[in-house]
Amino acid sequence: MLDIKFLRANPEIVKTNIKNKFQDEKLPLVDEVIELDKEFRESKTRAEYLRSQRNSISKKIGFYMAQGQKDEAEKAKAEVASMASELEELSAKETELEEKIRKIMLVIPNIIDPSVPIGKDDSENVEIEKFGDPFVPSFEIPYHVDIMEKLNGIDLDSARKTSGNGFYYLKGDIARLHSAILSYARDFMIDRGFTYYIPPFMIRSAVVNGVMSFSEMENMMYKIEGEDLYLIGTSEHSMIGKFIDTIIDEADLPQTLTSYSPCFRKEVGAHGIEERGVYRIHQFEKQEMIVVCKPEDSMEWYNKLWQNSVDFFRSLDIPVRTLECCSGDLADLKVKSCDVEAWSPRQKKYFEVGSCSTLGDAQARRLGIRIKSKEKGNYFAHTLNNTVVAPPRMLIAFLENNLNEDGSIRIPEALRMYMGGKSLIEVK
Repeated sequence: MLDIKFLRANPEIVKTNIKNKFQDEKLPLVDEVIELDKEFRESKTRAEYLRSQRNSISKKIGFYMAQGQKDEAEKAKAEVASMASELEELSAKETELEEKIRKIMLVIPNIIDPSVPIGKDDSENVEIEKFGDPFVPSFEIPYHVDIMEKLNGIDLDSARKTSGNGFYYLKGDIARLHSAILSYARDFMIDRGFTYYIPPFMIRSAVVNGVMSFSEMENMMYKIEGEDLYLIGTSEHSMIGKFIDTIIDEADLPQTLTSYSPCFRKEVGAHGIEERGVYRIHQFEKQEMIVVCKPEDSMEWYNKLWQNSVDFFRSLDIPVRTLECCSGDLADLKVKSCDVEAWSPRQKKYFEVGSCSTLGDAQARRLGIRIKSKEKGNYFAHTLNNTVVAPPRMLIAFLENNLNEDGSIRIPEALRMYMGGKSLIEVK
């Protein structure tokens, strides 16, 4: 959410930003919120004047009574009563205007970083850099579910019976591999100085509204019926929410956290839930990284975060690339974002396995996350998040890049201690 003072002083910058995000339908909101803000400030000024007058007149009532000037005292009382009535109306008006302003400000997109390429959708995202050499073996690589089934590691039929499409049972060595990757990701991030968390998997609506836009919420979140609780779509939601209405001392920054959680997503408006496959699903697990820092440090942390993901995948011999998200592909709260994509030797192309974002002070402003400073006073923090790894999607890249011609799977050195020393998953 933007600072209303910034919008008031820079309406054309805000409008240009909206155009750059190809959301022209939101352009009238800028002028509308400026008018509402003007009305709100006028109402507030009038209320302050009335309170000052009321206090002054109230003091005179005692004086009039002491002097026996009852008529004057009664007139003063009537004036005070009239002011009280108007103040009550103004208070109700201020509350109404404040709510209208907040509602509009929540849908006006954050100002994107000048380095973000202008483009309409993800087809116009820009490749930044490749890491590792993409390799296509001489033998044919089967679809990832076929690889898992040959290893007796997945049961989609039973999951369809219990839960429907978009769910799965992992089993045997594939289930163990799934857990091994998450355990390795946890230790990888701890070794980089991040504090490990397991957060709540449900959050209240106040947190949901603080961490994401309404459209994202509608397309992603599952609501618990009859309660003010939502299942999280990523642990970022819980972890940023952890700081709601807090003031953090500058000396305690940055806060660098890595969190494990299951994730639950509707996937509304996505490319659809596959009957066979674990790329786009309703339930998965993820290791995440979250940073809360000073504004001047956020871009440095942004570069550190995506590099962590690249280093993680390269430690497992998986080629990856980074892709800069264009303006039209950025969610409304994001200032800058890049995707990390893994190489698929079967498809002979890269596909998304993680996303790194800096949100400026948008989430902090919504949630009331402030930094305490002796020199500057209290000011809003910056928040960032990034995926370390999200199996089972990452399993697709892992299986394809470590598949042997006989159907067995190589286990890289880094994972073997989490797989009981195994260097190979063999076909049974």
